[in-house]
Amino acid sequence: MMKASRRWLVGGIVGVSLLSACGAPEEQSGDTREVLAPEAVAGDVAVKVSAGTSSMAAKDDVLVTVTLTNVSGHPVRLLKRNTPVDGIKNELFHITRDGAEARYLGRHYKWAAPQAEDYLTLAAGESVTRTVNLSEVYEFEQTGSYSIAYAEGVHGEAAQFTSNNVDVWVEGRPHVLPEEAGGREVTAFGLSTTSCSSTQTSAISSGFSSAKTYAANSLAYLTNTTPSGTPRYTTWFGAFSSANWNTAKSHFSAINNAFNNAAVVVTCACTDSAYAYVYPTQPYKIWVCNAFWNAPTTGTDSKAGTLVHEMSHFNVVAATDDHAYGQTACKNLAKTNAKRALANADSHEYFAENTPAQN
Repeated sequence: MMKASRRWLVGGIVGVSLLSACGAPEEQSGDTREVLAPEAVAGDVAVKVSAGTSSMAAKDDVLVTVTLTNVSGHPVRLLKRNTPVDGIKNELFHITRDGAEARYLGRHYKWAAPQAEDYLTLAAGESVTRTVNLSEVYEFEQTGSYSIAYAEGVHGEAAQFTSNNVDVWVEGRPHVLPEEAGGREVTAFGLSTTSCSSTQTSAISSGFSSAKTYAANSLAYLTNTTPSGTPRYTTWFGAFSSANWNTAKSHFSAINNAFNNAAVVVTCACTDSAYAYVYPTQPYKIWVCNAFWNAPTTGTDSKAGTLVHEMSHFNVVAATDDHAYGQTACKNLAKTNAKRALANADSHEYFAENTPAQN
């Protein structure tokens, strides 16, 4: 994501990070400090990381404790979703072994624009602490000495808040995917749902059917249109090149194939303020969240578009990331970094939704 356009995504990313363990008295949405406090910027928050032990066996969780302190002299407002306050939901740590980065294996979300309740406020001088399990969301398959630091540069962005490094010896272990809860209800289109009411299942089915149409139409456009710098292509994927056009085409071919041939599972067991999320290494399961239910079936930021967004994240499909959210940020990304636009999930969604329509 471009820094100017995603200040709300990265700008407050860390400060909130570890608020839950110490009670976070400002968590109430009606707290006047939340309304008045500016978002935290670089230099406002000091971060310290520690580990309870220097050696962790394969049976042990890789636990680290993070303390954030507001050193700015005034209250600062922090965005919860980009911190571990409710669990690690973004790439908030920089972890290496022998210089090689440990892969982030956690959730990839389509977030809604933040509301007041998505923020917390840290008073001047206030500290908060949270212990998190890194082995749930990072790869520790190789035995060795790992260097761990808090550096909340989500999906490749430069971090605004960083910490000391902690070195720990970790015995390798396989990454364990989250357990699936609830029985499946099989619907049409190769789709099944879990933890969903009948009303939710109906809404998902309608969105899924329209997502199939979006994927098929996008592939048809990229197949049948003479490759060139068309308005639709350049708006979402940037400057034209035949190689980049073919990349977009291959992505939508894989997305279309997945919607038509994969055993897709959509679960309603999410109460986050986001639209949805997936684990990219766990095809083809999609968690839909609170914002999904208020979205239209089709159109901008729709249920169908959300499903296209999330389908593109799977490594076996298009392996997209989240470099920008929202039409404005995605248009800016296309203008400044076509490579990232072609790797951005929301850009694929907006190309598929094509609202307003472009040729």
